Amino acid sequence: MTTVAIIPARYESSRFPGKPLALINGKPMVRHVYEGVSGAVSLNGVIVATDDARIRDVVEGFGGKVVMTSGEHSSGTDRIAEVAQGFGADIIVNVQGDEPMVRAEMIDQCVGLMDDERADMATLKILITNKNEIHDTNVVKVVTDAEGFALYFSRLPIPFCRDAVDVRYYKHIGIYVYRREVLLALRQRPQCMIETAESQTKMVGTSALEYLLSALKMSVFTSAVATRYTTINST
Repeated sequence: MTTVAIIPARYESSRFPGKPLALINGKPMVRHVYEGVSGAVSLNGVIVATDDARIRDVVEGFGGKVVMTSGEHSSGTDRIAEVAQGFGADIIVNVQGDEPMVRAEMIDQCVGLMDDERADMATLKILITNKNEIHDTNVVKVVTDAEGFALYFSRLPIPFCRDAVDVRYYKHIGIYVYRREVLLALRQRPQCMIETAESQTKMVGTSALEYLLSALKMSVFTSAVATRYTTINST
């Protein structure tokens, strides 16, 4: 089984233009992501998918592999699906370009979930230890069922706690693993009413809802690799 990681990287952004090229400790963010992913033993290759020549030049400059895509994509899912059509990989790993703290072990943990034939796709969560993150709408929370499959994602605290009880909250990490045929099928699916409403109110990223509302079984690994995990959402 062949597994390839694709990192969608878009230069234009209303919140943070040029984010993939923002320097962190002297290196562009996209390089941090690329290097963090590249050590995963479960991968047969790593590709950056972009429509911007500036990002292409930086990635090629540090020896990374780049595929240029259309500039018309509305989501990172569509961008990686375009790239996946040109490759025969069985499993596609989508690592968001604003996840500079991603580690190889996290990729391997997530890919390992695909050994379960019930799983159409997989992702990661980590325990929230900073109470401020529970109500932080920049942090996407996730709840799962007894078998570890995702039930819902939200930027609001889930589960809702009416009384003062000991509740554990989990943060979703922007890594998605798909079976190739599932990813390509998602590209053809129109957005539904719930996704549109959530997107307009900015209460949850639409990709996670898209997958759940497509009746996909998304297995979620509880990772202990990163206890202080940061996603770059804005400045």
